Amino acid sequence: MSTIANIALPADEFALYDALVAVPDLELDVERVVAHDDERVMPFIWVSSDHMDDVERAFENDASIENVELLSDLGEERLYRMDWTTQIEVVVQILVEADATVLDAFGTDGQWEFRILFPEREALSATHDFCEENGLTIDIQNIYEMDADRHGRFGLSEAQHETLIAAFEHGHYEVPRDISLDDLATELDISHQALSERFRRAYSTLIENTLIVGLGDEE
Repeated sequence: MSTIANIALPADEFALYDALVAVPDLELDVERVVAHDDERVMPFIWVSSDHMDDVERAFENDASIENVELLSDLGEERLYRMDWTTQIEVVVQILVEADATVLDAFGTDGQWEFRILFPEREALSATHDFCEENGLTIDIQNIYEMDADRHGRFGLSEAQHETLIAAFEHGHYEVPRDISLDDLATELDISHQALSERFRRAYSTLIENTLIVGLGDEE
């Protein structure tokens, strides 16, 4: 069964540590990452900072990257393509050896956070063992299995998934709403309180597993 894991890596054991140190407000949001071989990984990265000139200089001085190419400039946010060339063993292990997919990757404040889809739980275990054997620090923050049904994609329980779908299909999220919370509870044959609690837990799970990656302790 496929497994999704949220993991964290210290930037000094990975890529772009020098740039993250040189530009304290730098945020790196990976759009896509491809492993060409075991010596080079090519990511497409959204870069945001109030000091883009400093970012450009930091990239020039960062030994972990090369072939940096600006693809889009939106002012305080830019899209780059580059090669990660050093300390990429973990990502090569994930993409090549474990045949996994990086769903999200976010770097800021000296740390990288990833959300990764592994084809099976054993592939995650193999990646963890690889890091330990090579003296690399990996912090597995959250793990959940994807069920045969799609509701498991973001860690939702079957009941939570069915409730959110029913709410959407009955127009609960329309403005104005097509169905009240009480009527939706009746439709689902549960109490108003149980429905409210199910919504609360489902929203919390969705936020944690989709939006919270990369936010850290910014609040």
